[in-house]
Amino acid sequence: MINDETRTVSDETRMFKFGLEENRAEKVIKNAYKAMTEKGYNPVHQLVGYLLSGDPAYVTSYLDARSKIRQVERDELLEELVRTYLERLGGKM
Repeated sequence: MINDETRTVSDETRMFKFGLEENRAEKVIKNAYKAMTEKGYNPVHQLVGYLLSGDPAYVTSYLDARSKIRQVERDELLEELVRTYLERLGGKM
């Protein structure tokens, strides 16, 4: 049974973003990039493969990159990548 204090106005899922999540996503992406580059993989192809499929085999286990990237939701990783890209274009958000 749901307590009335925790019930929201609607049944929609609400998501609140705090700065820590984006920092965590950025750290995970940087770590995965470093690990893939050091192992000789193309990090763009590998990250796209992971983001599209959800298959962690696209990410090397070197530097614990695979387990770390799985701790962050793929949509959060994608959001961080798009936000960073748009900021580099000059569209500060």
